[in-house]
Amino acid sequence: MAFANAFYNTIAKRNSVFVTSIFAGAFAFNVGFDVAVTNFWDRWNQGKQWKDIRSRYVEEGSDS
Repeated sequence: MAFANAFYNTIAKRNSVFVTSIFAGAFAFNVGFDVAVTNFWDRWNQGKQWKDIRSRYVEEGSDS
């Protein structure tokens, strides 16, 4: 019960604070989820992506 009262008094009592906290939480979740999925994808496909095999096909420093 104390947690519910603390939550209500700090976040849900004022609509502006409640909406702001929802947007901030959604943004943080979006960034965290994107980083997690990108790391998973990079580990799952390691050695098959262009960033991993680029050195085999591109010569550095040849401007002509």
